[in-house]
This record gives sequence, C-alpha cells and structure tokens, in this order.
Amino acid sequence: MEKKVILAIAALMMSAVVMAGDIYVSPNGNDNNDGTVAKPLKTLRMALRQARNMRRLNDPNVKGGVTIHLAKGLYQFYEPLYVRPEDSGTEDSPTVIEGQEAVLSGGVEIKGWKRQGKYFVADTPEFNGNLTDFRQLYVNGRKAVRARDVADFEKMSHILSLNKAEQVIYVPATKAVRAIAKTYSEGNILRQAPAEMVLHEMWCVANLRIKNISIQGDSAAIRFHQPESTIQFEHPWPSPMVNTKPFKTDDGRTLNLNSAFYLTNHMSLLDTPGEWYHDVRNNKVYYYPLPNEKIENATVPALETIVEVQGTAERMVNNVVFRGLSFEHTTWMRPTTDGHVPLQAGMYMYEGYKLRPQTVRGDRNHKLDNQGFLGRPAAAVTVAYAEGVSFDGCRFTHLGSSGIDYVEGTKGGQIVNSLFNDIAGNGIVAGSFSPSAHETHLPYDPLDRRVVCDGLMIANNLIHDVSNEDWGTLGICCGYVSGCVIAHNEIYDVSYSGINLGWGWTQSVNAMRGNEVYRNYVHHYARHMYDCAGIYTLSAQPKTYILENVVEKIYSPGYAHDPNHWFYLYCDEGSAFITVQDNWTESEKFLKNANGPCNIWENNGPQVNDSVRANAGRKKDLDISNLKKTIQTRKPKVNK
Repeated sequence: MEKKVILAIAALMMSAVVMAGDIYVSPNGNDNNDGTVAKPLKTLRMALRQARNMRRLNDPNVKGGVTIHLAKGLYQFYEPLYVRPEDSGTEDSPTVIEGQEAVLSGGVEIKGWKRQGKYFVADTPEFNGNLTDFRQLYVNGRKAVRARDVADFEKMSHILSLNKAEQVIYVPATKAVRAIAKTYSEGNILRQAPAEMVLHEMWCVANLRIKNISIQGDSAAIRFHQPESTIQFEHPWPSPMVNTKPFKTDDGRTLNLNSAFYLTNHMSLLDTPGEWYHDVRNNKVYYYPLPNEKIENATVPALETIVEVQGTAERMVNNVVFRGLSFEHTTWMRPTTDGHVPLQAGMYMYEGYKLRPQTVRGDRNHKLDNQGFLGRPAAAVTVAYAEGVSFDGCRFTHLGSSGIDYVEGTKGGQIVNSLFNDIAGNGIVAGSFSPSAHETHLPYDPLDRRVVCDGLMIANNLIHDVSNEDWGTLGICCGYVSGCVIAHNEIYDVSYSGINLGWGWTQSVNAMRGNEVYRNYVHHYARHMYDCAGIYTLSAQPKTYILENVVEKIYSPGYAHDPNHWFYLYCDEGSAFITVQDNWTESEKFLKNANGPCNIWENNGPQVNDSVRANAGRKKDLDISNLKKTIQTRKPKVNK
C-alpha cells in the first residue's frame, strides 16, 4: 500500500512538471511519449507542436511560460524547424527552447571509409533519400580543406589579363592549370563536376565554375559557366585588378597587385594532407589524411537552414527564446549550381552591369554608374516578421554561409552572449540589403515600416574565424536597420571588415536611423581583403552613434588589391548624420569617402582615455537589460 502511495505521488509530481509548461526532449526519446522527464519526446518539432497545442487549448498551466528542455546530445534535422505565429508566447509567458549541450545539426555522417593508396575513400552520403553534394567536410570535428592548388594563400597565382567581350580570363599556365586543362581536353569533364576559380576582387571574392581551359604557351585562357560568366564580366564593381604596377612595400617586398586567385574542386588538386575532394559524378568522397590520422567521425552539411522563424506583418511570431543551443553543419549550394559573384558583404548579384551614360541622382549623390540586383545567402537560422525573438548563450559553428539572419520585419529581439566561429560567410546579418526587385543603389525607405528590422540588440558575443570562405563577408553585417544596438562584442580573425552598418551608397532619406555601435573590440581583421575597416558605414543614418569602440591589429595580406587602402574607422559613400566619438585606435587612419552632411568626428585615435580600452569588448556580468540606458548616458549632448 505504501509503495502505491509513493508511486501515485511521483506520478502527480511528473504531471505537475508537464502542467507547469515544461516539455522534455532527448535524442533517445520517442515522439509517442508524453514529453515528461521520464518519457521525453525525440524531436524538437513534436515538442514545439505540443507547446502550440497547450496554448491553443488555453491550458492554464502555461501561465508562466512554456519551456522545451533539450537533453545533451545530437539532434539531426531533415528539414528546418519551422517556428510560426502559433508558436508565439507573450512577455509574461514566453516560449523558451533551451539545452546547454544540445546540438542542432543540419549534417549527415559519412561512414564506411576504406584506405585506397594515400587516401581514405567513402561513398557519397545519402540524406533524406537522396545522394547529397556539399562544400564542406568536417573530420574529427575539424574543418578539412577542399582540395586546392595552394596551401599558402600568399603563393596564389595572379591573373595576367582579361577579355570582357569574350568573357575570358588569362592566367599563367601553372602545373595545376595544365592538369585541369588536360582533364577537360580529354573529355573527362563529363565525369567530374566543374573545377572552380576563386578570384580576389578588391573587397570580394567570386566563385567561378570553369567551363574550359585553353593552353596558349605559358598562359591559359579560362572560360566559365553561366550565369556567373555574364555577371562577372558585365558588372563593374568590384572588378578584378589587372595591368597594375608592382608595389614596393616599406619592408622591401615587391607585390604583384593583379588579382590573385586559387583553383579548387578537382581531383588533380588533392595533393596535401588534410584536403578532400567529392567526385560527385561517381559518388565517391576522397580524403587525404594528416600523418597518423584515423577518421573517427566525418560530417558534411546537408541543410541550408536549421531554424526558420517566420511570421507575417499582420501576425508576427512573438516572444520565443532560444537559449544555450548549438547550431552546426549547414551548407549553401548556390556557388556550386550558379557560381557566386557578390557586390559586397556576400550579397550576390543575379544581374549587374554598367550604365552609359551615367544616371544623374539628386540629394547631393554623385552620378550612378552601374545597376545591381541582389540575392541573399542562406543562413543557419533566419528570423522574419517576429517580435521579441531572442538567442541567448547559443553557439553557431561549422556553417557553410551566414550564422544567423534577422531578415526583415523584426521588432526588438536579442542576439546575446553567443559564440560564432568557423563560419564560411557572415557571422550575424540583420536588416534588408535591398529587396531583390529593388535596385540596390536606390534608397530603401518602405512606406510600410513594419518590414524594417527595428530595435535589435546584438551584444556580448564572441565572433571569430567567420568569413573563412567567402572572404568579403563580416563579423556583424547590418543593412537597413533602425534602433539597432551593437555593443560589447569581440570580433577577430575575420577576412574583411569587423562591423558593417548601412547599405545603399546614398545620402538620401532611407529606413536607417537611431543605430548605436558601442564599446566593441575589433582586432586582427582584414585577413584577406582590403578597402575595409574595423567599423564601416554606408548611407544616411540620422541620430546614429559610434562610441567608445576599440579597433587594432590589422592583417597585411600580400595580395590585397591596394596595400594602403585600409582603415580603423571608415564612413563610406553617403554616410551622414553619424557621430563618431571617443573610439580608441592605434593611429588616426580613418576614411570619410563621399560623405553627406552633419557627421561629427571627435576624439578618435590613440590619445583616447585608457578607460575606453578597459571597457570595450565582452563582459562577464554585462547588464543587457539596462544597456540602452547606459548608452544614452554616454552619448554626446550635441547630437542627441
């Protein structure tokens, strides 16, 4: 009898846990379970559905909120987790998804490796019923190198010349170029996916799929597939550097400033330990192991997006919090299927060309010499038409494009206390970069302000080793945003600039205003690209403040298009109504290019008080809730 009473009490306690709005998920669970600690669900999808039903039925036990607890382990997704308005919480009763050691993965494991000479070889993995292609491979938790012709980027070859009319780039006929050309000439290309040229262009790199190569003595003519070939040769900015004079550095080096490039994705290039190649036509994966290395696990990304939070302007997703989760193993396959020719910040052109004669613009803007229509890279997590959707203490790593993207129509929300590393593209993206049908140089000022990303807080994050494939991307990349706070982040080991704020290249009125960049620490930036800065702005942004940041330690790649064209702080075309004050930098190397009116620059450089250096960057006990009030007290009165 006593035993029955104890069991009954235990059952009531378990029931109370569920009734209080707690739902439990485990990799070893079962979706037919009830979601208790003792009987957890298996998938986050079913847990979210259970939470949705609790709210739909007006269950009184969700008064304090619904929390979905993910147990430690790996959760593999076969499609994104779709978070919709029906999943919304309220300020007093949020929906929280948390799990301190839970990994949400869009990847698939490669098994069955066999030794074949100096390589390990396995079959192309199947994902959700189909063979999958991929652009990254992670071996024993480490990102392996996609086979390329140079291990050291300082040894990249440089283009010789180009013919835009014929859509040809001429390059030295190196051993690697000849090896690929031989394969093409023998007709074996039908048995291989196209090799790629990754071309350095001022502030971007382009991924161009090679169609054919013609050897002409010591040089070679390379032609490319469509659509990237036409886009590459028609668009003017950024352009390849060609016919440049050798550059003498202060330390006596002579640099070739013609655009550098490397070749990748060809079996003949698989010649260095740590590299891999996917023979997509014959469904084999090759890996050249490091000395004494054994493959304990190998993962490739299969999904482009793991979580998609999507509402509408009329019915937004409200008050959902993701806490302590890891998002890993996403891909982005457009460079493989269509090439990748970006304009800036990783935003790719699907059409771009010169204007002759140039278009005259008003509002003090200079003549427009080109048109551009843009697409947006994929992200592991996307948020659109949502209010109060936040990510706290999360981890974004091993990703094939952007980490997280607040696309449009967001109000408030936070990305805080999180880690972003080993990401191919941008770490954090927010706001519009011109809708795809809106020519990107036109000011974007929508009549319906609900589409603008407003009031986002990006604070106390560690962002490093991002932009490690698409070199023209950034640590934090904000376009048309308003009321955005970027504060106390540490950003380092990025290929281009640390923080981008703004878009459009225009002094005209647009959607941006009231943004704040405060006490960030940006260092060791511009690993591969110049025309850059620790903090970079574009276009008019009334009542925007850049205050008390620290920027130092820039890389000096030998293939940068202009070795002198880098800066600590950089207000680029159209930047206006921005206060830049009390920022510590190693020297006063700043640029104000084609700026609009009412910018205020005051007390920036190495003379700034040492307290600024002490206070910048991440802080263990940062009070996020009062951060906006703190910034208000630091703003200079002159521009309030």
